[in-house]
Amino acid sequence: MRISRSAAFVIPLLLASPVIPGVAGPASPERHPVPAGQRALLAHEKEIDALIARMTLDEKIGQMTQPDQQYLASPRDIAAYHLGSLLSGGDSDPKRSNSFADWREMIDGYHAEAQKSRLQIPLLYGVDAVHGHNNVVGAVVFPQQIGLGATRDAGLVEEVARITAKEVRATGANWTFAPCVTVPRDERWGRSYEGFGEDTTLVRELGAAAVRGFQGPALSDPLRVAACAKHYVGDGGTVWGTGRRDDKHPTKGGRLDQGDVQLEEAALRRIHLAPYADAIAAGVATIMPSYSSWNGVKCSGSRQLLTEILKNDLGFQGFLISDYAAIDQLPGDYRSDVKQSIGAGMDMVMVPEKYQEFIATLKGLIEAGEVDKARIDDAVRRILRVKFAMGLAPGARAASDAALAASFGSAEHRAVARRAVRQSLVLLKNEKRTLPLAKDLKRIHVAGRGADDMPMQAGGWTVYWQGLRVAGKPEARIPGTSILAGIQAAVSKSTTVTHSKDGAGAEGADAVVVVVGEEPYAEFEGDRSDLSLGQADKDAIAAARKAGKPLVVVLLSGRPMVVTDELGLADAFVAAWLPGTEGAGVADVLFGDHKPSGKLPMSWPRSNAQIPVNVGDATYDPLYKYGYGLTY
Repeated sequence: MRISRSAAFVIPLLLASPVIPGVAGPASPERHPVPAGQRALLAHEKEIDALIARMTLDEKIGQMTQPDQQYLASPRDIAAYHLGSLLSGGDSDPKRSNSFADWREMIDGYHAEAQKSRLQIPLLYGVDAVHGHNNVVGAVVFPQQIGLGATRDAGLVEEVARITAKEVRATGANWTFAPCVTVPRDERWGRSYEGFGEDTTLVRELGAAAVRGFQGPALSDPLRVAACAKHYVGDGGTVWGTGRRDDKHPTKGGRLDQGDVQLEEAALRRIHLAPYADAIAAGVATIMPSYSSWNGVKCSGSRQLLTEILKNDLGFQGFLISDYAAIDQLPGDYRSDVKQSIGAGMDMVMVPEKYQEFIATLKGLIEAGEVDKARIDDAVRRILRVKFAMGLAPGARAASDAALAASFGSAEHRAVARRAVRQSLVLLKNEKRTLPLAKDLKRIHVAGRGADDMPMQAGGWTVYWQGLRVAGKPEARIPGTSILAGIQAAVSKSTTVTHSKDGAGAEGADAVVVVVGEEPYAEFEGDRSDLSLGQADKDAIAAARKAGKPLVVVLLSGRPMVVTDELGLADAFVAAWLPGTEGAGVADVLFGDHKPSGKLPMSWPRSNAQIPVNVGDATYDPLYKYGYGLTY
């Protein structure tokens, strides 16, 4: 299904969203009917009853515990502590390499350890496959979600998630911490690219589509994975200056990410909660509460958010997984953190390093009567619901499927990614019919830092947490096609393509393409007060302009940037977002093999002073409005 709403309809949709049970009004004590999409999770209650009756307290607590695999004291701890889940965080990789073979061997080894426990309950293995199975070298890396938002194509989003699920299962993992159904309302936020866009209606439709793609018609499908809607709730609506500080890089972090959402409940529900209702209706199995706060209360410790609204009002039947060491941010000592979060409704806790301490602390709280045993049984029941629905009953096989290896990173999968790239491009300017470029021009000069730079093209959450190029680490190399390579492959045999990073050498070319943008980043390290282009990018555009030939600027970014001056120098300007590994998709549009069809998923600011700017603002007057996008 393709979404085709003009910007004219966005304001009433945002301000008056359709009524959704549990979304329109305040939390109520009674439980609402279970949404149809959640009923499949209730199909094994009798079997779960019997299993819970057999479980010791230690086994129950183990199911609620998720360490990061890199911090396991020994793989034998999986059985010794009855662990229900493991994860690989952003930089948590196999010891030898990030190759497909090493990932598969590592995860399958952990699955085998779980079968040595008394009850043989299989593991849920979680990864941040947020734009493809992006931790693994050789996987197809799709456009980041902001680019998918520009496509307005729910069917494409579902297909991208389906392929991602298949590549995740090929390595033995069976759970992705995606999709992100945030509604980013401030372009300065370092996670803006993880959202589909600033409009709640768009996020609702595409978020539900991603859930369907990941999970399929049935969670038991061995080609699908459990999805995780995140970060609940309002992470895209935090107030500037309330975020997490980065002591190592004080000029980067600390502005928005993990900050405070200061909204009345009605606005929180209308703007930020609604996508969760759609994800729940689509059958999402897990939900991750946010690091952020709502009116000063951390989401990870809010009973109102986790139990009263999410589980009672919205009828969510799956389980909640905390973010990476998130409960440590609750006020008080560690004992009170555990007590507050579990009491509020957290079901599984991501405790990357101190899993032994968490297990001992929770057991002590239960034995002291400070955490209700019924709350523990409820948490375990919810976890087991997901496992049983996935076919992960005690003794079941959870290892990788060797038959999937051949399709990992395949040409077929890359063709879908290339299609996603070309549908995501937004043409902001096209004077004198500069685009499409003719393929038989005598010479095309390609300039800019981003033209032949996979780290810039892919963005954060690609192999490494902060992207392929990280200080102190060797730059990770992944299969793919740069924009430069895509252009070289697209032109005629008689066309010469020259290249320089700084724009030099453009003289005498028939056309110039300059690719500029942001260095890769993730989360709070990407918070920025100034969204202007860097000086090197400005200089490259200025140098190319001096050639006096048709000038096309392609911008690689995780959000709209302040490029008003640069737009004045360009004859054509393309917002390419963070397209991933298939740069040929950009060339497809530049040369007219496919007409540009992307529409802005976020309003485009005139200046830094205008940020944040969102459709529905009382003084809404951006440079380009939400939904804008030219074609030819």
